Amino acid sequence: MTEEEAFALDEYYTKNPPKVDPSKARIRIPMVRTDNVTAEYLAKEAKASNKKPEEIINGLVMEKLIKASAVL
Repeated sequence: MTEEEAFALDEYYTKNPPKVDPSKARIRIPMVRTDNVTAEYLAKEAKASNKKPEEIINGLVMEKLIKASAVL
C-alpha cells in the first residue's frame, strides 16, 4: 500500500465510520477446533505476548481484513 492509498483510506473511514450494533459486538463461537500446529502457535504467542489465544486470532483476522480492504 502506498502512502497516498493509506491517507485515502484514513480519510474515508474518518468521514464514514462503520456502523456498529452493540448487541453484535461480541459474537461467541463456543469452540473452534484447530490442528496441533495452530494450537501450539497460539499457545506460544499467547504466552510470549501475555494475551489470550482469542486475542491472537482477532489480530490475525484484522490483519487479513486490512490487507483485503487495501486491495479494494
